Amino acid sequence: MDRKVVLIVVVAALGYFVDIYDLVLFGVVKNESLLSILPHASKQEVSETGKFLFNMQMLGMLIGGILWGVLGDKKGRLKVLFGSILLYSIANLANAFVTDVPTYAVIRVIAGIGLAGELGAGITLVSEMMSKETRGYGTMIIVTFGALGAVVASLVGAKGEAISNILLNITSIKFANWQVAYIFGGSMGLLLLLMRVGTIESSFFKDVKSHDHIKKGDLKLIFFNKSNLIKYLHCISIGIPIWFIVGLLIMNSQNDFGPLLGLATIENGKAVMYAYIGLSFGDLVSGILSQLMKSRKKVVILYLVCSGLLTIYFLFVAKHVHVLTTDTYYVFCFLLGTASGYWAIFVTIAAEQFGTNIRSTAANTIPNFVRGSVNVIMLCFGMLLSLVSTGAAALIVGLFFMLLALYSVMQLKETFGKDLNYTEELP
Repeated sequence: MDRKVVLIVVVAALGYFVDIYDLVLFGVVKNESLLSILPHASKQEVSETGKFLFNMQMLGMLIGGILWGVLGDKKGRLKVLFGSILLYSIANLANAFVTDVPTYAVIRVIAGIGLAGELGAGITLVSEMMSKETRGYGTMIIVTFGALGAVVASLVGAKGEAISNILLNITSIKFANWQVAYIFGGSMGLLLLLMRVGTIESSFFKDVKSHDHIKKGDLKLIFFNKSNLIKYLHCISIGIPIWFIVGLLIMNSQNDFGPLLGLATIENGKAVMYAYIGLSFGDLVSGILSQLMKSRKKVVILYLVCSGLLTIYFLFVAKHVHVLTTDTYYVFCFLLGTASGYWAIFVTIAAEQFGTNIRSTAANTIPNFVRGSVNVIMLCFGMLLSLVSTGAAALIVGLFFMLLALYSVMQLKETFGKDLNYTEELP
């Protein structure tokens, strides 16, 4: 493999590592940071403020997905890759010094905008620079390594004392644990930018850019083209089950699903950490399977079936056949993460479905609409809670989105080995 292609894969993987670190970090340190900013707030006020800040971050990601996607098709994938890393790194550093909720909210919007661009740009760049037979390995490396950022976020967010002591010796300032976590993330991103030397732009993009008559990053190419719009919606639905498992089952372990299984000592931070270890392992396996089977679709179908069966077992069977402990629960978190570890395949499918002049827009917006779907998932879950039990509500929501994903993946054409050097036009 060309050295410059290897460098792009490494930079994109490290960028996604920091991206996931920041995405998960907020969930790990939000309570600690808010108690520092609002020392007299009640538990309910802290909870409501945390949800508000999370929604602000998701708003930023939806805005950023469109912004970076269009810029990637108009100005270049490389500029978006490094621009997004710079933005979320600066936001991370700024987050360490917030003293009020309005400032915190503004910074989470900015961070969300930055976080929205890195993965799509990296996947698009690697997909266009590697051969059609091997590009699956490149995207697999990016997502597999990137998912481990969640593990580091959980560890740093929980135990940042050592880093705090180092900063104390350097600056003579004592930082709180949550401040250390944000400073660490921002610093990692800025250091990563030093690696940009020697990276190159996609030749596909350069070729399209030289033709002024070709529309680039025009949303009409998706939303005013029936065929592309249908593909776009199918791609989104394929990814939603991943965020059902992560956003609902895992991130609500402490309040909902630990107690459902009779465990009152489950920690969200640990649940997220073990789930993301599973996601990383699952992405590694799904990427290898995709290359061996020469199919993206078959792997996604396999993972969706496994996710559905494991969700049923987790919610309704486990407590009747196992002596459940906190360790057993975290094993289930790992297994659920593994079963939903097809994010790399999902994003690759999204990039491979569209032409060069709209590929960045699709690859950036689709994952961020999937991340935003967690709000729809939680809304459906909340509505069902007034009618059925916690386990039944979660299962109904999960099976609905999993069956929808199965239908969608069957409607899309296989993209393994597809030539990506083509453009889209309005009908």
